Amino acid sequence: MAEPGTAPAVAGFHHFSPTVSDVEASAQWYERVFGMTRVPVTFPHYGDEKSGYAVLLMDPRSGIAIGLHHHDGNPGRAFDESCTGLDHMSFAVAERADLDVWASWLDSIGVENSGVIDTSDPMPYSVVVFRDPDNIQLELINLAG
Repeated sequence: MAEPGTAPAVAGFHHFSPTVSDVEASAQWYERVFGMTRVPVTFPHYGDEKSGYAVLLMDPRSGIAIGLHHHDGNPGRAFDESCTGLDHMSFAVAERADLDVWASWLDSIGVENSGVIDTSDPMPYSVVVFRDPDNIQLELINLAG
């Protein structure tokens, strides 16, 4: 329960929903890269049901979901993080060694990535950076404790 005058606590991260240029290609990519399972129905855009749809992918291990959105008005432009909106999405991993496994996995399936970057500026963390088919930057991160 939140104290009066303070924001209630957030229980965790539930889902990430990018707009993509090709829902089917992106769904196949996210399934392959993250081992996610596709929910076998499409979802309308809440409040704008006639403008497109989304497909939902679930990670059965963590419960994290990714909703890939198709908008009829999107001409298929590639993502550009320098525009207002999303810059990147970062997924936490439990241990630094998990990043080595992820970098190896991404290499094995042909997904270009940064390899593990260890830094202490401006704080200690390790990260693997890569991009989805629409050029959305994704990260896997471990905060050094």
